[in-house]
Amino acid sequence: MLISNILTAIHSLVFIVSVILLRDVHSSRVLELSDGFIEMKNDGHWFIMFYAPWCGHCKRLEPIWRHVAQALHNSDIRVGKIDCTRYKRVVSEFGLSGYPTIMFFRDRGGEFKFNSERSTEEMVHFAKRLARPPVQEVTDSKDIEMLKQTNKNFFMFIGKSVGHTWDLFYDLAKQYQAHSYFYITPEIIGKQHFVFGETPAVVVYKEEQHYSFNAEEWDMDFNSSLTQWINTERFETFVKVTRSNIHHMLETNKYLVLALVEENKIEKLPPHHSEFLQMVESVIVKNRERFHRDFQFGWIGSPEFANSIISSDVTLPSLIIYNSSTRHHHFPEEKPHELSPESITLFLEAVRNQSVKAYGGNGVFIQMYRMYYETKKSLVNIWVSNPAVASVLFGLPIGFLLLICYSTCCTDIMDASDDDEDDVHHEKKE
Repeated sequence: MLISNILTAIHSLVFIVSVILLRDVHSSRVLELSDGFIEMKNDGHWFIMFYAPWCGHCKRLEPIWRHVAQALHNSDIRVGKIDCTRYKRVVSEFGLSGYPTIMFFRDRGGEFKFNSERSTEEMVHFAKRLARPPVQEVTDSKDIEMLKQTNKNFFMFIGKSVGHTWDLFYDLAKQYQAHSYFYITPEIIGKQHFVFGETPAVVVYKEEQHYSFNAEEWDMDFNSSLTQWINTERFETFVKVTRSNIHHMLETNKYLVLALVEENKIEKLPPHHSEFLQMVESVIVKNRERFHRDFQFGWIGSPEFANSIISSDVTLPSLIIYNSSTRHHHFPEEKPHELSPESITLFLEAVRNQSVKAYGGNGVFIQMYRMYYETKKSLVNIWVSNPAVASVLFGLPIGFLLLICYSTCCTDIMDASDDDEDDVHHEKKE
């Protein structure tokens, strides 16, 4: 029995040590760097997280960042992090204004800031795209099938790498390389997988469907139309909108159809919120040809973020349409629980025809109100999250101001008393 217990203890100890060693190996794949990185940033591919130890967002990103390092371990991309509180020089060198900041540096020069959803999948794809040439050639039909299985979104140029269309496609690939994959394949292979007209042709593959670019559908010149088409088609049909990616969506100059719901701490939705999202998504799925040109559909899972967009507190779930050009927004007349795919469709048509009331905009008073609203919400959030800190933060300036007022008033009273006494003595003398 004693020997058995000893062997069990040894096995347990070996298991614990193995887990610790494995954890250390995984964590060591994130390189802890210093400001010496400034001199070596163009020496290979680097994926860097700039952080501060006190930053809550940085702490939450830490385990995800280790997963990113693990996923890129067998590539030529080195994953590292730099403590900006210890190495101040990197802050000014890279123009850092907040933490965490994630940037990719490649060996042939170029710095790219990551501004999308901070998930392992998104960050790994971001790094892999930037570590390769802007456009990759595909010469085997099996490779295209592989791309369909591994890449949820990519653009394919079909034809020969000559001519104006190819030059423009290559330039756009360099411009949007951080957001999507770009490939070229011969016409004979392209016909096996895609439906298109004459070559050269450009198609996008996403959500297990492909769509071909048609310049005749756009009321602009060829260069502008292809640029706009790629800029809009790089998004999913129904995308999660966050503070990180909304500025990219605003560049589409479309109406943003935003379903507003609330996720919990583990990013799960209440059943009725999930059903609301499915209903809104069904509208664009069934009416893509009708609405895709003018509307980008998405959803927001943060009430605070949703409120900041319209500078008002909204009841969830809810639906708004936001004009990315004028910053106006529109509400449907029906209450959220009364909405249906048919009523949403009518609402979209009314917004496109500009026959519904618009709120917000870019006026001076609206901008002033936005500043007031954001300031008020920030102060309330500080008070709710940490009343003790808020008391010190607001109490000290108020107390100091009261002390100044008190001192000023008391000085005036003392001076007035002295003047009164002087007058009394003067009168007695007379």
